[in-house]
Amino acid sequence: MTHQDITRQIISKKSYLCVGLDTDINKIPRFLLEKEYPVFEFNRAIIDATVPFAVAYKLNTAFYESLGAAGWISMEMTVDYLKKNYPDVFVIADAKRGDVGNTSRMYALAFLKNMLFDAITVAPYMGEDSVSPFLSVEGKWIILLAVTSNKGADDFQMSVQQEGSEHLWERVVRTAMNWGSLNNMMFVVGGTRPEVFGRMRKLAPEHFFLVPGIGAQGGDLKAVSSAGLTPKGGLLVNSSRAIIYADGTNRFAQVAGNMARDIQKEMEVYLSQSRVI
Repeated sequence: MTHQDITRQIISKKSYLCVGLDTDINKIPRFLLEKEYPVFEFNRAIIDATVPFAVAYKLNTAFYESLGAAGWISMEMTVDYLKKNYPDVFVIADAKRGDVGNTSRMYALAFLKNMLFDAITVAPYMGEDSVSPFLSVEGKWIILLAVTSNKGADDFQMSVQQEGSEHLWERVVRTAMNWGSLNNMMFVVGGTRPEVFGRMRKLAPEHFFLVPGIGAQGGDLKAVSSAGLTPKGGLLVNSSRAIIYADGTNRFAQVAGNMARDIQKEMEVYLSQSRVI
C-alpha cells in the first residue's frame, strides 16, 4: 500500500480515523464469551460497524499475546478478516518492536510476511541496524516512535543534551529521515502533545503521522489537525477505548459505529479547511 493509496482512502471516506482494536477480553460484552474466539467476534462486529468511517485499524499486539495461543489466533483472524473483506484499509501491528538485526528480521517475518499487516510500530533506540530489516520488506511500512502520548515521554524523548540543543526525539526523526521514504515510513506523534507538531512538520513535511492519545487520553483533535494535516492528508488519528468500549450491551457495535461517524464528521470539517477535500 502506497502513500497515494492511503491518501485516496482519506479523500474517499473524508476521514483519517484509525480505530484501535486494543481488545481486552475483560471489557467486552459478556455474551460474547460463549463464542470460541470471543475477541475475534468482538473485533469483527466493531470493524463492520466502523469501516465506513475509518481508513485504518491498529491492533495492539499485547492484548492478544497476553491470551496465549487463542489470542494469537484471534489476532490473525482479525487481520485476515480485514484483508479479505476490506482490502483498502491500512492495518497496523502496534507491536513496538526493535532489536538487533537478526531478531528484527524475525519480527518482520512474523508480522509483515506471515501475517498480512501493512505496517508495524518500531522503537528506534537501538539504531538503524535494528530498523532496516523491517524496511527491507517490500510494500510494507514501519511507524517509528518519535513522540509518544504517555507522561513518561518526558524522561527521555523530551530531553536535551545541553541548553539550546534539539530534543532527543528531534534527533531521532532527523536521523531516521535518511532510513526510509514517504512510502514505507511514518512517525508516531502523540496527540496529547500538539505543541510538537509544528516542529515535526518542519522535519518531516510530507510523511504520515500516526497519532495516538485522542479520546480517552484527552488529546485535542482540532489542535492536532490544524498543526498536522497536509494537502495529502498526512495524519492517521487513532481512537481506541472511546470507540470500542462506548457501550457494553448487545448494541456495542452500533454505538461504536455512531462514535466513529461523529469523529469522521469532525474530521471532514478539518479536511475541508486544509483543502484536502
